[in-house]
Amino acid sequence: MVYQANQKTLNFEQPLIMAIVNLTPDSFYDGGKYDSVKDVLADVSQKIKAGAHMIDIGAASSRPGAKEISEQEEWTRLEKCLDGIRKEFPKVVISIDTYRSSIAKKSANLGADMINDISAGDKDDEIFETMAALDLPYVLMHMKGDSATMQNNPVYADVIAEVKSELSIKIQKLETLGFKKIIIDPGFGFGKNTDHDFTLLKHLPELNTLTYPVLVGISRKSMVNKVINTSAVTALNGTTVLHTIALLNGAKILRVHDVSEAKQAIELVQYYKNV
Repeated sequence: MVYQANQKTLNFEQPLIMAIVNLTPDSFYDGGKYDSVKDVLADVSQKIKAGAHMIDIGAASSRPGAKEISEQEEWTRLEKCLDGIRKEFPKVVISIDTYRSSIAKKSANLGADMINDISAGDKDDEIFETMAALDLPYVLMHMKGDSATMQNNPVYADVIAEVKSELSIKIQKLETLGFKKIIIDPGFGFGKNTDHDFTLLKHLPELNTLTYPVLVGISRKSMVNKVINTSAVTALNGTTVLHTIALLNGAKILRVHDVSEAKQAIELVQYYKNV
């Protein structure tokens, strides 16, 4: 499967790396990392050199318990950095982590190539129509509840069946609009406990039956730390183990903080599969 975005190509024949760039002061791992646009550009440059295929820029934290910020604050954080990255790195695919259709439109006008929506359209009724009009790749992520409350005892009768069904309904709505540049994300840690997360990881091949590329975002998350008693800071080895499992189970995009290690995992798994 191949997607076109602003004369750039996303080819999912082999897994791709989406590098995280958090512009928020309160993200769970690297919030407040940057003091200036110059710092952001230096970090993006390192990530691209390390092997990132795309850069995912987030200006509003979605960690458990995070409070929603205004549209204006989100755009204020995002605008100059997006503009700087686009001008400095014209060939890299830029993804914007937002659920707001207005931010999606403004970002596209500044050269963004895809949108990563943690709410799968639930937080903005206009985002599906916006994505169909923009015709840019769109990450459809499953989330139960909202960031402020999603980890307050989430309950599923069958997490695989429910996540798959809810994503399928959203996919059908997008396809009805004639839009098919969809990437699906089961939403690890977004309204799921540790058992839910590992069940989704184990049964990831079932999501592949939805026929769209699957993105996995598990980098340094609590599903690592709660099992092996690490913290976000010390979770790199555990993250790489879970990335390996995800790749073996068909993940096409790894959304990561640590690009070099993800690249190594992909190369080893690809070699293993091709032997």
